[in-house]
Amino acid sequence: MNNIEIKTAKESHIPFLEEHDNHISKEILKRKIERDEILIMEISETCVGWLRYNLFWDEIPFMNMLYLIEEHRGKGYGKLLVKYWENMLLDKGFKIFLTSTLATEEAQHFYRKLGYTDIGGFILPFEPLEILLMKDMS
Repeated sequence: MNNIEIKTAKESHIPFLEEHDNHISKEILKRKIERDEILIMEISETCVGWLRYNLFWDEIPFMNMLYLIEEHRGKGYGKLLVKYWENMLLDKGFKIFLTSTLATEEAQHFYRKLGYTDIGGFILPFEPLEILLMKDMS
């Protein structure tokens, strides 16, 4: 895992994010970049993934999106990106972390391996169960 860099997204990352993240609008994407709520992973200066988050209830870090380009999955990069995010926020005094994933997605197993535990869920119309997961690092 050499030549890997994780950094806060900048405006120059907007084209990459727009191409791959179709879950939020360009306006929201820009606001999240302004608030430093997106981390970018680069390998040899090429963007390969990102982690997007916000603060649930304005005080608990919630990972909204973790994404790696297909050919970079299964190599430990996702774990590296999540650990970077957790450590960055631990340094700011946060101790509890949240995320969610659909019950039909494999990501739930990934998060559990990283120490996240199920704390509930909800169902939106026409969607499978959304599992809420938490990690307490206090």
